[in-house]
Amino acid sequence: MPTATVTSKGQVTLPRRVREVLRIRPGDRIDFVLDENGEVRVRAGDVDVSELRGLLRRASRGPVTLEAMDEAIARRGEKP
Repeated sequence: MPTATVTSKGQVTLPRRVREVLRIRPGDRIDFVLDENGEVRVRAGDVDVSELRGLLRRASRGPVTLEAMDEAIARRGEKP
């Protein structure tokens, strides 16, 4: 398990393996997520928009027209 030491200024150097898993590079931000059990999760704060390409694409669906989007909004997401 990777570990790190907190400096007197409260700074921590993330171990290389953690940076690799989170794909963190110099200048990136990280988020600390506190849960109700008192546990803390660390996650990459900023995601490069280019990494999101194709995330929602489904092979079974074609592109959606603006008209279809407007109709869905008018229906408030209800299926026809």
